[in-house]
Amino acid sequence: MEISANLVKELREKSGAGVMDCKRALQEAEGDLQKAMEALRVQGLSQVAKRSGREAGQGIVESYLHGGGRIGVLVEVNCETDFVARTSDFRELAHDVAMQIAATDPHSVGNEGEESEAAADGALPLLQQPFIKDPGRTIADIVRDTAAKTGENIIIRRFVRYELGN
Repeated sequence: MEISANLVKELREKSGAGVMDCKRALQEAEGDLQKAMEALRVQGLSQVAKRSGREAGQGIVESYLHGGGRIGVLVEVNCETDFVARTSDFRELAHDVAMQIAATDPHSVGNEGEESEAAADGALPLLQQPFIKDPGRTIADIVRDTAAKTGENIIIRRFVRYELGN
């Protein structure tokens, strides 16, 4: 089946995947854009699993103030290279995570080696929480999706949340 350049371009814009990956996914999906998106997502997630052991020593510290300065958050999000740390996808992830922390006040990140069970008060670790912008996905899901898009291991290293009066 012949795949048009416009269809490849559209899939590339939606997925962030490479041109050849988009063309291959569209050929396998026989031109169906939704099936090709799902194939790229699955492929990206399998690559994320392979990269999970790689060192993530670059990244950013994102700040977020909410409620007229009544709540403040600092979160460290790491990736493998400073190039990815400067991308809009990575910065958007860090901002979304900081907003999530401000809204939900988690007790921990929930990375491997940490307590990943719900706290005594029932609060879930950050990575297990439903994302405030899309409750059908967890924070771990959005981290994995960004890792698949950027091609690097991404880790939420630590955070601190301040609230006036607490």
